Amino acid sequence: MKVHLFIVDPQNDFCVPDDGHGNRGALVVPGALDDMGRLAGLVRRVGGRLDDITVTLDSHQGLGIERPRWWKRVGDGAEPAPFTVLGIHPDGRRIVKYVPGGAGLVATDEAYTTFLPAYLHQGGATGKGAFGYLEALARAGRYPHVIWPVHCRVGSWGFGVVPVLDAALYQWEIDQYARVNYVAKGNNPDTEHFSGVRAEVPDPRDPATQVNTRLIQALEEADVIALAGEALSHCVANTGRDIADCFADPRYVEKMVLLTDATSNVGGFESLGAGFLKELQARGMKTATCADFLA
Repeated sequence: MKVHLFIVDPQNDFCVPDDGHGNRGALVVPGALDDMGRLAGLVRRVGGRLDDITVTLDSHQGLGIERPRWWKRVGDGAEPAPFTVLGIHPDGRRIVKYVPGGAGLVATDEAYTTFLPAYLHQGGATGKGAFGYLEALARAGRYPHVIWPVHCRVGSWGFGVVPVLDAALYQWEIDQYARVNYVAKGNNPDTEHFSGVRAEVPDPRDPATQVNTRLIQALEEADVIALAGEALSHCVANTGRDIADCFADPRYVEKMVLLTDATSNVGGFESLGAGFLKELQARGMKTATCADFLA
C-alpha cells in the first residue's frame, strides 16, 4: 500500500503565537501549534510506512493583491484593514468593501482602488487589472477576496516550517533516505494562491499558477492520501477540492483521508471548513485522527 502524506502550509506565521524570542505569527490559526505537534508525532510513529511526503509553503513577497498595500480607500487613501473583504459593487462600476449581512455578504459604499492607478483595469492575472481579477473570482465560484496581514514572507521567520514538525520531517528524510517534496505557492503578486494545486485565478503568463499536473499524477499513484495542515477553512479546503476536481477518476477521492486533529480553521471562518468537510465526505473522502491513522 502506497501512502502519501500531504501537508499544507505548516508555517510559523500560521501556527506559533509566540516563540519566546520575540517572534509572533502574523496570521495564527487557533489550535494550529497543537495540530502540528500531533502531526509530527504521526510522522515519527509511522514514518517507515509513508512513501511520499509533500509540504506546501505559502511563499509571498512584500507586495501582492491580497496585501493592504495593494489598495487604498477612495477619498482618504487609507489602506484596507486586514480581513477586509473587497468585491465589485452590484452596479459594476466600483470596488467596495463587503460586510456580513443576511445570508451572506452585502456591499457597502466604502470604495477602494489600487495603490497604483494603472493596476485597476490593466495587467494582472487576467490582463484587466483588479476589476478583471475580482470578476474572475466570482465567475469561478472561488472565495471572496480577503485582505490578509502580511505573512509568510520568503526568508522571514514566519515563512519557516514549525520546528516540531520540521524536526520530524528531517528525521524522516534521514531514516528513509528520501526527500520531502516542498511545493512553493503564492509568489505571483497578481493572484491569491490558497490551494497547493493551482492559484485562485491562474495567470496564463505564469506556469506556477496553473494546475500542478505532476503533483496530481503523484497523488493518483498513491493508495492513501492523508491531508493535513493549515488552515482547514482556506488553504486545506481549496487544496482538497482542487485535488478532487483534478483527479482523472472521481473515485480517487476515496483515497483521501483528512486528519481532523492536524488542521484547524481561521477564526471566524469555521463555516468554510465545515462546508468543505461535508462536501468532500459526500464525494468519498474519509477522516481519521493522527493516533488512529495507520494504527
